[in-house]
Amino acid sequence: MGALISNNYWVILISINYLLVILAAFTVLTKNINPTKTVSYIIVLVFFPFFGLIVYYLFGQEYRKNKIFNRKHLLNQKLISDVSKRLKPDKQEIADLKNDLLDDKIKLVKLLHSNENAPLTTFNKVDIIKNGENKFKLLIKDLKSAKLHIHLEYYILRDDNIGLEIIDILCDKAKSGVKVRLSIDDVGSSVSWKNKRRMQASGVEWFSFMPVLFPSFTGKMNYRNHRKIVIIDGQIGYIGGINVSDTYVNSEDSEVYWRDTHLRIVGEAVKSLQIHFLMNWEFVSRHKVDIEESFFPKEDCKDFTAMQIAASGPDTDWANIMEVIFTAIVTAEKYVYLTTPYFIPNEQIITALQVASKSGVDVRLLIPKDSDTWTAKHATNSYIECLLEADIKIYRYCKGFIHAKTIVIDDVFSTVGTTNMDYRSFNINFEINAIIYNTAKSLELKAHFFEDLEDSEIIDQQRWLNRPTIEKLKESYCRLWAPLL
Repeated sequence: MGALISNNYWVILISINYLLVILAAFTVLTKNINPTKTVSYIIVLVFFPFFGLIVYYLFGQEYRKNKIFNRKHLLNQKLISDVSKRLKPDKQEIADLKNDLLDDKIKLVKLLHSNENAPLTTFNKVDIIKNGENKFKLLIKDLKSAKLHIHLEYYILRDDNIGLEIIDILCDKAKSGVKVRLSIDDVGSSVSWKNKRRMQASGVEWFSFMPVLFPSFTGKMNYRNHRKIVIIDGQIGYIGGINVSDTYVNSEDSEVYWRDTHLRIVGEAVKSLQIHFLMNWEFVSRHKVDIEESFFPKEDCKDFTAMQIAASGPDTDWANIMEVIFTAIVTAEKYVYLTTPYFIPNEQIITALQVASKSGVDVRLLIPKDSDTWTAKHATNSYIECLLEADIKIYRYCKGFIHAKTIVIDDVFSTVGTTNMDYRSFNINFEINAIIYNTAKSLELKAHFFEDLEDSEIIDQQRWLNRPTIEKLKESYCRLWAPLL
């Protein structure tokens, strides 16, 4: 009798599960999202009872996007209209830049220039920073020199050795009268309540981006702020792939060598970084920002480096960064050198790379040999064969883990930022990249790329095709999850 009742309960639960699955599948289908993503959700819902619904609840629904980020978008538009007009160059300046520098790359400038929060800036001094230990030497010095304000926005801030050193400086500067504002992602970051209270008591204003109940169990929760930016006194800016954690500092105690790239900027582009920080700050603090003159000081930078700051996220109407990367690849004439720690691209990027290579462009991709996640590694590997068939050269970094997110094209275009070549960066997370139109900086990044190739192995197409069947099965399995990763 007990077994019969138990079986009835099981039948009822399964029936409820698949009723909810039908409703969820109908919702997914009517959204008209990417077909691959649609199929992935439906497979998970149908073949993984109960678990599939949990996955859909955590990752598939967009009610948070619709309700929360529409509000953020409205706040952003109002703030942009208040401060961005002064940053826009006139049409003649763009025309002059076209004649002097970009030729057909002007398409990229116009693509972003149509977006009010990505103005073209021309007078900038840009330093390319290789690895975390070098970034933090510069950053700590700049933080200690701050006089008016410090604005930080990080996906990962941990209160380990380097994190505590940064927190100590922030507390000291706040006590001395410097306005310190800190935004950290609630899932990516790990700061004890003791240190949070210490920052608050010192006068540091800090907020978590979209708090979740159990951060430790939601490492891939949707809509995370993946950006890493710092603005000091409105004059110095930092942007790139390096978070605040001992993981990013190569020391004698480091278990894995961490290869990464960051930028230090002085000049007009810092104003764009400032705007993006303030837009996020209004959202996380839920308070209107009073625009101060010190946020946008007068610039006297004489170095000429044309650049734009591109940002994208669930609150933007267009996938700005993905569109720039796509356009840069398809307009390449000589070469495309791309470094990324995660390569789980959409069909547009795959096609762009294949077409560029088959058109005679030298396309090279650098990825880690060993990823920090099993699923990402095998999902990445599932795309290698179709690239090799298009004569794209693929290298795997062997010295440690390569976390740099850089692209350099034709000695004139380059980008450094937070965007990985994957679905999450293109469609879900908040990302930010510096788009640089400068020969010297492109050549510098190109040199770094070839230095990294010395610590890498090239994938041989024939050997890759003959890899074990079990590896191919792992890749196929993980690729099913690619749109959800």
